Amino acid sequence: MCGWRAVSILRSWIRAPHGCCHSAQPNGYTLRRSVRRVQGDPRQPLGRFGERIAAEHLERRGYQVIERNYRTRWGELDIVAYDGRTLAFCEVKTRRARAGGADPLESVRSSKRLRVRRMARSWLSERTDRPYAEVLRFDAIGVTFDLAGHLVKIEHVEGAW
Repeated sequence: MCGWRAVSILRSWIRAPHGCCHSAQPNGYTLRRSVRRVQGDPRQPLGRFGERIAAEHLERRGYQVIERNYRTRWGELDIVAYDGRTLAFCEVKTRRARAGGADPLESVRSSKRLRVRRMARSWLSERTDRPYAEVLRFDAIGVTFDLAGHLVKIEHVEGAW
């Protein structure tokens, strides 16, 4: 493509240099970049709050939270907890209670369970200073809030898979 057609297409991609997301071009125009403001996922604060509630629940039951939010290439391991004998890798699901809404633990499907196993394997190989545990276990913790943000229930399934 050459000539006036190429120039008109380029001009449709450019804007004046007063914009916030631009790179200067020799002709005084700037290339417009598709920049979208990253709006936080509205579920994220609720999920973090649910993880905090789950960690407090585990501590009340005698567990020591060894690590939270361990990131791997497969995702994030929510909680690793230890009670002196058992090392529990916990997947936390948080939901708001709605009429006919799904239970939080229904979303822990086989693909998620496989990813949690991979994350646990990664954690075990990377954390050499971890406590010795006779038992390794995968738990699922469902935390449900009402629409006003009050805790409705905590469901802890030990050895969920």
